[in-house]
Amino acid sequence: MLLHMLKAKLHRCTVTEANINYTGSITIDSYLLKESGILPLEKVQVVNINNGERFETYVIEGEADSGVICLNGAAARLVLPGDKVIIMAYGLYSQEEAENITPPVFVLNESNEIEQRL
Repeated sequence: MLLHMLKAKLHRCTVTEANINYTGSITIDSYLLKESGILPLEKVQVVNINNGERFETYVIEGEADSGVICLNGAAARLVLPGDKVIIMAYGLYSQEEAENITPPVFVLNESNEIEQRL
């Protein structure tokens, strides 16, 4: 049996943009992707701390060190620039793997820079 477990988490990201006229996805600073292990095109869950919305989308790579967190397409209707969101990626793990994983969890500051690793 495979277990659906947390792979990586970006906590308290600040939404920098919401672009309704894009075909969908979330654009994330490529530095944050590299550090967290989240890949371009990977499915992620996004939780809006401000309004409680929870939704899934896929990742596209943004410019490194830009701090960009941009919701695109329909998801842009679920956030406002300045909202705080949590971005979580999940993986499928065997029982043995699941008992030994330590997913990276990063708390970000207002500029979407890594402030703390939990």
